[in-house]
Amino acid sequence: MKGIMNKSKRFSRRRLPPIRSGEIIDYKNLSLLRRFMSEQGKILSRRMNRLTSKQQRLMTVAIKRARILALSPFLNNES
Repeated sequence: MKGIMNKSKRFSRRRLPPIRSGEIIDYKNLSLLRRFMSEQGKILSRRMNRLTSKQQRLMTVAIKRARILALSPFLNNES
């Protein structure tokens, strides 16, 4: 009985949203884009980012645009 109660308590905790209400997903906002990319420059999965599917699609498009305009690297092999 005690284990069941702990599980429900653990899942009821709400995490803070990764994107604040004032932040706009845009290819020019590099500080925001870098939070959703790995150190190698790869786009992180939606589970790791804790984004909604719509936010993840917008983030992917913004990162790809930033890559094409040479604002962020396609790959970072310096490590």
